[in-house]
Amino acid sequence: MEASDSSPPTPAHPLAALVAPVINLSSPFSGTAGTLVTLTGTGFTGVTSVTFGGVPATSYTVVSPTQITAVAPAGSGTVQIVVTTTGGVSNGINFMYATPTPVISTVAPNQGPVTGGNSVTLTGSGFTGATAVHFGAANAAFTVVSGTQVTAFAPAGTAGTVNVTITTPGGTSAGVAYTYVPAPALGSVAPNQGPLAGGTTVSLTGSNLTGATAVLFGANAATSFTVVSATQITAVVPTGTVGAATVTVTTPGGTTPGGVFYYYLATPVLTGVAPGSGPTAGGTTVTLTGSGLVTATGVAFGATAAAFTVVSDLQINAVAPAGAAGTVAVTVTTPGGTSNPGGYAYVAPPTLSAVAPNQGPLGGGNTVTLSGTSLTSTTAVRFGTVTAAFTVVSDTRLTATAPPGAAGTVNVTVTTPGGTSTGVPYTRLAPPGI
Repeated sequence: MEASDSSPPTPAHPLAALVAPVINLSSPFSGTAGTLVTLTGTGFTGVTSVTFGGVPATSYTVVSPTQITAVAPAGSGTVQIVVTTTGGVSNGINFMYATPTPVISTVAPNQGPVTGGNSVTLTGSGFTGATAVHFGAANAAFTVVSGTQVTAFAPAGTAGTVNVTITTPGGTSAGVAYTYVPAPALGSVAPNQGPLAGGTTVSLTGSNLTGATAVLFGANAATSFTVVSATQITAVVPTGTVGAATVTVTTPGGTTPGGVFYYYLATPVLTGVAPGSGPTAGGTTVTLTGSGLVTATGVAFGATAAAFTVVSDLQINAVAPAGAAGTVAVTVTTPGGTSNPGGYAYVAPPTLSAVAPNQGPLGGGNTVTLSGTSLTSTTAVRFGTVTAAFTVVSDTRLTATAPPGAAGTVNVTVTTPGGTSTGVPYTRLAPPGI
């Protein structure tokens, strides 16, 4: 009897059952990036990749050996979908990328001048192959930077808001608002002058000032500014140099033309105060000399304002106000600032209490001692109306030479910048026998 073969059967090779996958159908057969595509066929076991024109699917799911769902990656035109498994590579099946309708997300800036010409950046999606960009009904020149960005140059328009659209083979986008802003105009600046150091708050008036982005004084930006309304801006003047600076305002509608000026003024300089003294009662006309005086807004003796008249840029005539005895600073104030101080001395009025001797000959020539107060700055001694020679001994004493005169009594007075004293009697006596 033959022995039976009891050895186990030889198993099939493990790769013998693996066959290349076959795709029979894709649904849908067209779409855009992100479209979920269902593939039906056979051999979808051991799937290692799903590609659209060689580009891996964004993701895929093996539902069964006969079905796969895959998310289309970015692409364009008609491509082949291919499934690869451990058994091999499938046939390819067509998938046609539809051109997406463009979408504008932002327009920046979203406003500009009615004259156009400014560069505007459109961001969004589906911009590839763009054929037109419109601002309202007007065509704009443009450059496609990428599928998500286009640079356009706004055409001229009229004040108001229009829709910006972009057209591609996929269609025309929905509109995004863009506003044409009328050009600003500037009528005046008040005050229109001030110091070189700046810091003056000025009011600019004009039209279409809303949305101002810059205020310039010459080439210098205002220290700060506030848009009060479409017709008014307040600004703080920056530092500058002596002379006129053109003031301009820039808005999305453009920059104001020249023609409005702000004048930077040098600080006034005081070089002379004449006379340099006067009575405490005030009233003395004082000539102030210097430079930069023509725009004077105030003259002060110490802390007291004085009436004044501007003669020229080099001279002012001021009336000294009343003040206490002593020296005060005289200053001139202009929109350019306050001058250096000049000195002015208030002098108390002199007094006379005695004349010794209080009589003398008709021919004069005798020495007389005058006693009193505030005599230091004496400018004249008079016997009646006749001026006498004198010497200041101290603030309380003078010596004078009596001038000749007719017999009788006259008043002796002393005059200083502080005024003229009351009179003290002096008698001229005729010689005996006359």
